[in-house]
Amino acid sequence: MSFEKLGLNDHLLKAIAEKGYTTPSPIQQKAIPHILQQKDVLASAQTGTGKTAGFTLPMLHLLSKRPPERRRQIRSLILTPTRELAAQIYDNVKEYSTHLDIRSTVIFGGVNQNPQVRTLRQGVDILIATPGRLLDLHNQKALSLSHVEILVLDEADRMLDMGFLRDIRKVLDLMPSKRQNLLFSATFSKEIKKLAGSFLNNPVLVEATPENTTAEKVSHKVYFVDQQQKTDVLIKLISEGDWSQVLVFTRTKHRANRLSQKLEKEGISSAAIHGNKTQNARTKALKGFKENELRVLVATDIAARGLDIPLLPYVINFELPNVAEDYVHRIGRTGRAGESGDAISLVSEDEMAYLRDIEKLLGLKIDNETIPGFEPTGNSVPEDGRSNSRPFNRRSNQKGGNAKPGGNRSGGGRSNSGGPRKEFKGRR
Repeated sequence: MSFEKLGLNDHLLKAIAEKGYTTPSPIQQKAIPHILQQKDVLASAQTGTGKTAGFTLPMLHLLSKRPPERRRQIRSLILTPTRELAAQIYDNVKEYSTHLDIRSTVIFGGVNQNPQVRTLRQGVDILIATPGRLLDLHNQKALSLSHVEILVLDEADRMLDMGFLRDIRKVLDLMPSKRQNLLFSATFSKEIKKLAGSFLNNPVLVEATPENTTAEKVSHKVYFVDQQQKTDVLIKLISEGDWSQVLVFTRTKHRANRLSQKLEKEGISSAAIHGNKTQNARTKALKGFKENELRVLVATDIAARGLDIPLLPYVINFELPNVAEDYVHRIGRTGRAGESGDAISLVSEDEMAYLRDIEKLLGLKIDNETIPGFEPTGNSVPEDGRSNSRPFNRRSNQKGGNAKPGGNRSGGGRSNSGGPRKEFKGRR
């Protein structure tokens, strides 16, 4: 299958060729023909499979079939849960509309709204937005959604997790009832199916992978360790493995800040990224991490979606998420675009129930072991400060003294300089 056979116009094909891609990914092969036929689509695909380009390319094709009016109106709205994801989709739209007469912009909170308003007043065809800023500017009459022809809800499950259901319904009421609707989600929960049923018209169901699955080339590993020893274990793994580009997840903003500071004191360059950080600080941290100026990025779950970090080799769960589906979203940052990756979880006794929930969701038992010198005592101290002295209720596969942290990795760091990729996975 080639992009030419999907039916995309020559201008888009030229932009794709300039990026060096020749073969569409499975989600693109399945979704693009239906979107070009202007059907509503309900799509599930694991992150890193190219789903952003799966709706961006056909959307640009459809919009370009009719020349823009003198006064450009918003004809397509892409709604996303986070600022980072909105910014990355905007980059994607710009890249593939290079040879088209289509204007686009992105709006989100946390930054001055005035430049966004000025751009909107000049007229745009495509708007990428987060729900809060979108409704704010609509209430200020800085934009109108009365001409929207195509609506895309991306990472819809995350939007529901973040409490955006009411805002989504408000946005739906602001648009014409006759329009094309595309809903993309990493998981198909009951809530997602209910939301889809409320506004999608006879949608085509598209699945690139079974729901709630993780990338095939991700290696899962659990290290059993007491809560109070996790920081030392993390430092050992990163230092002895000579790891770089390590994305570490914590459950709280406070823990993310403290952990980042401790890593810095140990000579491991690090930054924290979470909702209390300004947009400029988040952008600076992400840029430094992508460019290998920072070895470690410590994040809360706000960063589990929308971080576009090519060939990210390591994701570490410093603390397991208390919602099993969030594990899928966290580790979806690695093992992308056909590359392999390590998903490592540091699990203390008070998190065993979370681990069982994750394994049940994934349908697999995750390999586990202990690290010599850091064997758990059963005296983990969780965040609420209550001691728990019960022994671990699951046998660990403790390795011998010559075992190296990192499981099946032989020498620690992985080179990020792999050969050219033939298959196009898009920018996610």
